[in-house]
Amino acid sequence: MTVAVTDELQQMKTMIKNFADKEVEPFAQQIEDEDVIPQHLVEKAKELGLFGISIPEEYGGIGLNAVGKTVVLEQLGRTHNGFVSLISAHTGIGSTGLVKLASDYLKQKYLPDMAAGSRIGAFALSEPGAGSDATNLATQAEKRGGSWILNGTKHFITNAPVADVFTVFALTDKQKGAKGGITAFLVERDFPGLTIGKKDKKMGLRGSYTAQLIFEDCVVPEENVIGEVGMGYMNALKILGEGRVGLASRAVGSCDKLIELSASYAKERVQFGKPIAGNQAIQWMLADMATETEAARALTMKAAEMIDDGKKVIKEAAMAKLFASEVFNKVADKALQIHGGIGYIGEYPVERFYRDARITKIYEGTNEIQRLIVARKILDEN
Repeated sequence: MTVAVTDELQQMKTMIKNFADKEVEPFAQQIEDEDVIPQHLVEKAKELGLFGISIPEEYGGIGLNAVGKTVVLEQLGRTHNGFVSLISAHTGIGSTGLVKLASDYLKQKYLPDMAAGSRIGAFALSEPGAGSDATNLATQAEKRGGSWILNGTKHFITNAPVADVFTVFALTDKQKGAKGGITAFLVERDFPGLTIGKKDKKMGLRGSYTAQLIFEDCVVPEENVIGEVGMGYMNALKILGEGRVGLASRAVGSCDKLIELSASYAKERVQFGKPIAGNQAIQWMLADMATETEAARALTMKAAEMIDDGKKVIKEAAMAKLFASEVFNKVADKALQIHGGIGYIGEYPVERFYRDARITKIYEGTNEIQRLIVARKILDEN
């Protein structure tokens, strides 16, 4: 595998790294304390085009391919994961359906504002009874005249309290279910019949909000169907595949930052008359952290390359998400161990990364589901 990173992409990588390290990170503790992302950081992200990295240039975005998005999200992963989640949920699963599957009408209507960051996107698939089993949707859509009427509840929807548009999946044919009976809709926040629930109180990802969406005879125009009627489940798999590669990229970037923090601390922290970096136990932890991170990076980049080559990546995206999130959790654990007591204190970044790492093994498909996906593909191929 040889990934060609252009000079232009390399410059963007450097720019985003500097933004993450020098502009976002100094406000990380404020985000933790206040559970709010400072507006000036959001505005700076807009200026840099970060809300439009996955949206084509003709609609005002940067139009990066999968490899480019991987490079950018990896650098963003170096800083506060809640801040990154706001952007990545929008540029990934929040807008991919529109970019890949929507009509020209929907693209023209919504993508320019989404690229500018003036409209935030979200992805609404999970329900109280349909998490890992996405085929078990209860939200229904009924055709009435020139509109679809949605009824049901979605939960744990990232960006819900701040989003303006939602990619929503609902049953349009209960008998067919996942095999031709689920459809994707573009729902605006202000459509009659949609209510946003209260913000969930979470273990981590401060500044990134999730909430329920409650649909009570929510009226959605016929033209707001994304893709073909009945093909929503297959579309969801396509959207999630690319989203999982993005999530893996962010995890790798977080690992890079934790390794840097750990190596720096190990050289500064003196015990028994010498820096702890001289202890073999510390060196072995750093070696394992770095080796597994590089393996995760390679696996993630392979999946991104395959997307750009037009290949199916259901298995490879699941592998990347599974492995990178597991590595992130192991690296965060070792980083905390190297930092000792200080690593457990909330004023230092390791504790934050440790908490934020845990959700990566759960959202966008639990790692147990990723293992099932990989295993089934292997069985089908052999």
